[in-house]
Amino acid sequence: MAQKTAPKKKAGKAATSKEDALHKIPLRITDTTLRDAHQSLWATRMRTEDILRIIDTVDNVGYYSLEVWGGATFDVCLRFLHENPWERLRQIKAKAKKTPLQMLLRGQNLVGYRNYADDVVDKFIALSCENGIDIFRVFDALNDTRNLEAAVKAVKRHGGHAQGVLAYTISPVHTVEKYVQHAKDQLALGIDSLCIKDMAGILTPIATEALVKALVKEVGIPIQIHCHSTSGMATATYVEGVRAGAGAIDCAISSMAGSTAQPPVETLSAIFSETNYSANLDIEALQKIAKYFEELTPKRRQKSAPTNSIDPGILIHQIPGGMISNFRSQLDAQGALDKLPEAQEEVTRVRKDLGYPPLVTPTSQIVGTQAVMNVIVGERYKVVPNEVKDYVRGMYGRSPAPITPEFTKQILGDEKPIDYRPADKIKPMLPNAAEGIDPDLIEKEEDIISYCILPDAAMKYFKWRKLPVDQRPPIPADLEMEKAKQASAPAPAKASGPAVSAKTNLKADQIVHPEDYKGIGHLIKCAAGIQLNEFSIRKGSFDLTFSSDGNTKPGLRKPLPEEMNEPEAPVIEEVVEEPPKEVEMKKDITEKNTDYSHTINAPLGGTFYSSANPSNPPLVKIGDEVKKGQKVCIVEAMKLFNEIEATTDAKILAFLVTDGDTVTKDQPIIAFEPV
Repeated sequence: MAQKTAPKKKAGKAATSKEDALHKIPLRITDTTLRDAHQSLWATRMRTEDILRIIDTVDNVGYYSLEVWGGATFDVCLRFLHENPWERLRQIKAKAKKTPLQMLLRGQNLVGYRNYADDVVDKFIALSCENGIDIFRVFDALNDTRNLEAAVKAVKRHGGHAQGVLAYTISPVHTVEKYVQHAKDQLALGIDSLCIKDMAGILTPIATEALVKALVKEVGIPIQIHCHSTSGMATATYVEGVRAGAGAIDCAISSMAGSTAQPPVETLSAIFSETNYSANLDIEALQKIAKYFEELTPKRRQKSAPTNSIDPGILIHQIPGGMISNFRSQLDAQGALDKLPEAQEEVTRVRKDLGYPPLVTPTSQIVGTQAVMNVIVGERYKVVPNEVKDYVRGMYGRSPAPITPEFTKQILGDEKPIDYRPADKIKPMLPNAAEGIDPDLIEKEEDIISYCILPDAAMKYFKWRKLPVDQRPPIPADLEMEKAKQASAPAPAKASGPAVSAKTNLKADQIVHPEDYKGIGHLIKCAAGIQLNEFSIRKGSFDLTFSSDGNTKPGLRKPLPEEMNEPEAPVIEEVVEEPPKEVEMKKDITEKNTDYSHTINAPLGGTFYSSANPSNPPLVKIGDEVKKGQKVCIVEAMKLFNEIEATTDAKILAFLVTDGDTVTKDQPIIAFEPV
């Protein structure tokens, strides 16, 4: 893709003369600030409004391309920000008129975590081109070219630039010769350029020189280098890579660079300005952008984000930048952030067991989540997510090194792995994609594609979007930030009486903003979980009553005598109301109390489901007799579905939670009696 017209000024030292400037070799820089940088540093929490306030300036810098979409942004837009990722893309394209837009595409996985049918791959790419993507960086986590074929051909068919990828890792089976062969296989598919994707920051300058020279000699298409700064080597790696023949590099603005993100664009531009390469960027625009993101960072960065700028441990565990921030967040959500070093060590062991896959989505989630499971549960492979089983089955592609028969049997039993392209047996998904979806929730064709890829996150977003604006509950990302603020805030003054009725089990600290009633959706969710028909929040002389039908009844009241001279404290009162008889009749279906002698407990925190797919029947029903080891339910955690097994031969007595409930580690979820 052609370089855009150079803007006003370039960063770094100016050329000594016009003649010197003419001999400068253009260095193409892709800016990752609007995708990979905030995915690596902020757990992907940048909002569309954040981007639109600065995109005009970014567009004028003189970049080769802007990476603005793909990766985890699609999921996070729906799941945590309640934004339409397609609308984000359209709005960026409307303002970025000069610079090509680029996305990261996970091959047959698209922007999800499993393989999708070829018809979904084609339609997703067609809509992406239509809405503004120019360059598709297409990769497969295992460097299995079979998983790139449908995507690369679709990109070419719909007029995009197809950039192939070598997912870089270090292992006994990953050699220069092997990478060159992968590149040749991708060239045969029709790729236009090739990216060396060092997602962990482990590519050394010397290894870069050898690999780039071999690729330039054997493949002969433009080479781009993508590195994370985690180990501290990325800047030197870029210099050696460009000198060896790479014509493009990935950088982020300085205030969003370094650590687990990419190297700073200002630094690299200055370094190369003293060579015969020039990026020719607008330094004044870069300064404005750097200041903007410096001021935005405190509002968006997760509390579990890394504090150290360099992590030499990456050279051992190889956890990539995009994964490490989520890794910390996942452990924190499980109340196990102190186990981070242990989990990092376990990643290395799990990766070896699985045949040394490069750690990039989705294999980074697969390996990382299994490592977290092993550490939290305290026993290796006692809980094995469906995705790990599918990986061993070969459903994600060929493992770089063969998985041992002993390990395969441990995970799959007598089942045999497949030996064909994983997507070959996936039936077309689009003909029946909209079945079971309320037509009123679908606004455009792209919504159906979103649902195909991320059904649960998409459906929750569609329902939230359908609500009147003033009735929409707070978005999950805001609740995360408020929870973090509350955790670090000073303890409130002691109230005169109990803040919460003991009957409700709701704690005062579950009220996100007691001072102004923001975050009330979180409180309502808590109340729904304990099945109140109506409750009221009381503060000072103000009452706000909520009922199960969604109505609110605000009103004034007289202060109670004991409140006259005491600090105010929010009080939740249960409104006395006899439950309808229908509720009592359903107690045999779902029973919330935990007064049982024998229970199956959640091995980790997550979301409870009775089956892996809402359209499927529950794995077990009340009254069923099950065998030890039989699958009884699902706990979704860290983006993976984890099958929970019966701990003994048993008869199912009751479900103690319902589909969609959030559960904590060791919380009883199913009651049984041994048989």
